[in-house]
Amino acid sequence: MLPSITIRTLYSNHKELGGQTITLKGWVRSVRDGKAFAFVELSDGSIIKTCQLVVDGEKPCFETVKHLNVGAALIATGCLINTPEARQPFELAVETIEVEGESHPDYPLQKKRHTLEFLRTISHLRPRTNIFQAVFRVRSEVSFAIHDYFHGLGFVYAHTPIITGSDAEGAGELFKVVTSDPKHEFFGKPAGLSVSGQLEAETFAQAFSGTYTFGPTFRAENSNTPRHASEFWMIEPEMAFCDLEGDMDNAEGLIKYIIKHVLKSCSHEMEFLNQFVDNTLIERLNAVADAKFERMEYTRAIELLEKVKDKFEYPVKWGTDLQTEHERYITEEICKKPVFLINYPKEIKAFYMRLNDDGKTVAAMDLLVPYVGELIGGSQREERYDKLIGRMRETGLDTEDYRWYLDLRKYGTTRHAGYGLGLERMVMYVTGIANIRDSIPFPRTPGCL
Repeated sequence: MLPSITIRTLYSNHKELGGQTITLKGWVRSVRDGKAFAFVELSDGSIIKTCQLVVDGEKPCFETVKHLNVGAALIATGCLINTPEARQPFELAVETIEVEGESHPDYPLQKKRHTLEFLRTISHLRPRTNIFQAVFRVRSEVSFAIHDYFHGLGFVYAHTPIITGSDAEGAGELFKVVTSDPKHEFFGKPAGLSVSGQLEAETFAQAFSGTYTFGPTFRAENSNTPRHASEFWMIEPEMAFCDLEGDMDNAEGLIKYIIKHVLKSCSHEMEFLNQFVDNTLIERLNAVADAKFERMEYTRAIELLEKVKDKFEYPVKWGTDLQTEHERYITEEICKKPVFLINYPKEIKAFYMRLNDDGKTVAAMDLLVPYVGELIGGSQREERYDKLIGRMRETGLDTEDYRWYLDLRKYGTTRHAGYGLGLERMVMYVTGIANIRDSIPFPRTPGCL
């Protein structure tokens, strides 16, 4: 058997390969057979596009093709014919076909279009559809771009614990970790699944200067919105000798790097998503990649929102956490580009954020982007031992549980900052997908496992 090549390779090199005998491996998307010829649409997952196989009725494999069902796995060998005048620039004139795996007639992906709601019920098969071929390839490339960005800056990739004894956000939304005997404390103290790797990542920042985590996190929040999941992936960089301005510079650079990488590496997938999901997608992403992100004080944002407060379902005033409708209004109507909101009231932010000189606000930042709202949340961390102790006590935390975290402030502490980016939120933003359940291969949400 000849070595196989991918359909992606054909789209790049079909002119040079025209007239050569090649082998393709993939899955049947559709079959049309007549008396003289049969036509098979083949997908191999290397690209969202397919290759048409043409089988002459005189070939021995013609009968095999006539009995194929959608979804069957094939190995096809034949001559590549360039067809520059046709919709597809090439096709494979098949000589032999080997059926690697039959497909049962009740294969559920017979139609060209299915609702996303239906496809969630068959999450084991939905990667075979065009929409999820595009989304999950983009997800893969977003992940690669994240690693590439931080690697280029010399950051160390840290693997932080999934099982933890501390709640980084202080919200108490942890999944408990217990054995079959829930009365037995396996670790000698209560444990839960991590809501964030930030606190542990700070230990690496104080040794390597720049570090980042990239792993699964869990929130036991009974929320059924299109933006929340119980299990998701977080990217959390931490930087020593860094203040809030440096934090925002790094975050802005990451978002632009991801967008530019995806537009280049997933051009076919992005064209598909632009056509079938959001016809402003590519234009919008290019605008963000070229924009200088705005930076605005929380207090100023509240002043502007109060002028149009009748537009909103939720009340807005100083001291309240902003809702998605407020965030989108700021970025879509007021600034018309991505916005960093900075210096939030301390009462609505986490204990580890650096207290500002006014005693009322903390050096926090949220990145708001058009059509989504919040994409990133971060802050300069509180490096002053006494101030951190005070904030912990204000928020009701047991300082003994965070003794190791406080130690970082005793032994050569530095100004430091970091942020968190939810991978699924980023995937939603660059694909136009509206529901987080469609941005992750196997979504975990309340009542759904």
